[in-house]
Amino acid sequence: MHPITRHLFASALLGLLVAVSAHAQLKSGNAGRGLGVPSVPAPESPAAAASAPAAPEGAAISPDDERLTAGRLAAAGWLTLLDRRDWGTAWETSAAVFRKNVPLDRWMDGIPKVRGEVGSLQDRQPEAMNLRTDMPGQPKGEYVSIVFRSQFAQKTLEEVVTTTREADGRWRVTGYTAQ
Repeated sequence: MHPITRHLFASALLGLLVAVSAHAQLKSGNAGRGLGVPSVPAPESPAAAASAPAAPEGAAISPDDERLTAGRLAAAGWLTLLDRRDWGTAWETSAAVFRKNVPLDRWMDGIPKVRGEVGSLQDRQPEAMNLRTDMPGQPKGEYVSIVFRSQFAQKTLEEVVTTTREADGRWRVTGYTAQ
């Protein structure tokens, strides 16, 4: 196997392990919260994804809800970049650990192949979300994994996006799989 192919495979396998772990957690009985998440249409711009919806007047928002919302919005904004085929910006705005594990040249070679087969986005709905403080193969931290059911022109995919809060307080994508 060619060294680049082997490294791409290893990077993809690492991402898959993180996503499968997150997906399994989302499917477990512990993950029921978040299943009634309202529809999240693809935002018009990544900036639109950064503004969280306001809570009803007088409603208290728990810290978990704030983190789930922030993680979901970061994931939706990042997916918008993929939908627009803005691969470079998606990579640049991902978490440091993502960029370390998936170098830009491999990202730019691989992601267009994955997304090119499905056509344009028709609809995307979140199906489940989960908040964790640990992820296999990742440093301790705050992680929000979101499963989206995404209808594209040629295919429906289940996209699992995992976000993390980085040291600067911003939520960024640290894992992505589509199947």
